[in-house]
Amino acid sequence: MNLQASANNLFQKYGIYLKGVGTPVMVLATLAMVTLPMPALLLDMLFSFNIALALVVLLVSIYTLRPLDFAAFPTVLLIATLLRLALNVASTRLVLLEGHNGGDAAGKVIEAFGSVVIGGNYAVGLVVFTILVIINFVVVTKGAGRISEVTARFTLDAMPGKQMAIDADLNAGLINQEQAKLRREEVAKEADFYGAMDGASKFVKGDAIAGILILFINILGGFVIGMAQHQLAFGEAVEIYTMLTIGDGLVAQIPGLLLSIAAAIIITRQNEAQKMGETVMTQMFDDPKVMMVTSGVLVVMGLVPGMPKLAFLGFGLTGAGLTWWTYRRRQREAAEAVKAAEETAVAERIESDSKELSWEDVNQVDTVGLEVGYRLIPLVDKAQRGELLARIKGVRKKLSQELGFLVPPVHIRDNLDLAPNAYRISLMGVVVGEAEIRHDCELAINPGQVFGQLEGQTTTDPAFGLEAVWIAPDRRDHAQTLGYTVVDAATVVATHLSQLLTNNASQLLGYEEVQQLLDILAKESPKLVEGLVPETLSLGVIVKVLQNMLNEGVPVRDIRTLVQTLVEYGPKSQDPDVLTAAVRIALKRLIVQEINGAEPEIPVITLSPELEQILHQSLQSSNGDNTGLEPGLAERLQRSLSEMAQKQEMVGEPAVLLTSGVLRTTLSRFVKHTIPSLRVLSYQEIPDDKQIRIVHSVGQ
Repeated sequence: MNLQASANNLFQKYGIYLKGVGTPVMVLATLAMVTLPMPALLLDMLFSFNIALALVVLLVSIYTLRPLDFAAFPTVLLIATLLRLALNVASTRLVLLEGHNGGDAAGKVIEAFGSVVIGGNYAVGLVVFTILVIINFVVVTKGAGRISEVTARFTLDAMPGKQMAIDADLNAGLINQEQAKLRREEVAKEADFYGAMDGASKFVKGDAIAGILILFINILGGFVIGMAQHQLAFGEAVEIYTMLTIGDGLVAQIPGLLLSIAAAIIITRQNEAQKMGETVMTQMFDDPKVMMVTSGVLVVMGLVPGMPKLAFLGFGLTGAGLTWWTYRRRQREAAEAVKAAEETAVAERIESDSKELSWEDVNQVDTVGLEVGYRLIPLVDKAQRGELLARIKGVRKKLSQELGFLVPPVHIRDNLDLAPNAYRISLMGVVVGEAEIRHDCELAINPGQVFGQLEGQTTTDPAFGLEAVWIAPDRRDHAQTLGYTVVDAATVVATHLSQLLTNNASQLLGYEEVQQLLDILAKESPKLVEGLVPETLSLGVIVKVLQNMLNEGVPVRDIRTLVQTLVEYGPKSQDPDVLTAAVRIALKRLIVQEINGAEPEIPVITLSPELEQILHQSLQSSNGDNTGLEPGLAERLQRSLSEMAQKQEMVGEPAVLLTSGVLRTTLSRFVKHTIPSLRVLSYQEIPDDKQIRIVHSVGQ
């Protein structure tokens, strides 16, 4: 026990220095074999080791799952080739020095390969050696070298694309930084491996050429030495040295052939985790039709007169048996799969019946939904070059930039209950728009003035209600020359969706979105947001104010000014309408810019003083509710405002109603749905650097 403990301590103490010394020792031993004479016994041991090493390399290349798992193969190939060449030099020295003393003078291994393997006939040995060299050099080595060269070239050419794919997956969030780093390392290792294999295949090719040259040099040198120095007869010299040289060549060529086969196997495998034997068997013999046809051909050949019936009929019947076994196995596997599926379905049904209902069984409605008929599926299918997904993404990006918050994603699904060419848009589960389109046609929209009629299916633009015609795509240029605006079906749906989302933007903004806006603002202006929620205002009040802004067509992009106003007026009032009015005054430049651009003058419609007085009294009697208006007065007011808004649109100017701050909110709600183009402003919302121009005045 003490001796074993001492040995373990010594190994732990000096074992670190012994690790990794195998390769340097082998290289130094190779140099020693080239320069120093070797005894026959040591040469036999090294030849045996060389054959064993070649077998190990071949088996590792077969059983490894991926080529990169044996990344040391190029280095192992180089070392094994150098070892074999060094053994050739050492054995040549021993054959030429001691060959005249008998067949075992150069070692038992060379003698065995020279006498037993080739039957003691040097002519047969010469032919066998030549065939081995041809197989190794012309077939295996040359093919593997070509595959290595092509694979290395294509691997290096594919590196930029693979790197871009990794970056794309990283940017899309499909992988994290660590996974991306591992994949980049694997791409680099793959390129290095196949590049090294391209170079290593040249060593194998050179080794095959060296074997041929060494053979002729040894035979020629043996003739000269045997006849000149040892006075051997010509026939005796030919027999001795040719036999030893061929044995030496076979001892070297067999490991060389094994390594060449290993290199070919490694380089022809795909870089995927798979067992080669199972993959080959599955891909070659999994289909019983292959073996059935092969067996039939063999049986027919065996029945031909003169053909060896035992061989052909034996293999034919064996193949037929294998075909039947494969067919029965596949039937059994299919039956087991069906049975397993039925058992799984029964188990799931039992589990479903016995399982109590939970909140997971309650389906939540989509914030924004789009349902399409089955004929419109090509519009949303990328495999069929559908462009609607890209258009919807563009709509979301544009609206998010314009409105000031992230528009929720659109959930798209097919609905067989819809008409084949119909689609339906819903918000919070409520349908807000639907129409029928033709995905194989284009829509020619009449913008108001065209110079001719188009042949096609007349319809109405779903987004703005304009007259339109569905036309064939090849009539697009003709329609544009007549003054029509021509768009494809995907653009029609995207435009309709954009219009509905814009008109209902207040429904898209909720507590989560407002909290995200406040969190983003807190990173830039922490003091501004600090203490706002819930000390000054509740989150619900802030959400209501922002929804009021969006409901009146005012974006919330300037969240800094908006929050600053709420911080200032929050301690004075908690009423969302009062806070909305204060925020509108703070954002008056943005509001007027959205309506009239950078024009210095604003055309406005006003109310007569008498009408304003009547409206004030009506609102006071109804506590601010516009339902207090006398029905006849409300109808006349709506008709007058509608006519004036249409006149403004005809001259290309915005329709703006200017009134007092007390009436602004009520009148804005009054005209929102009936006259959506009319914007209502208060006197306090006109910037100081803007002039007003009264274009119409509404009386009683």
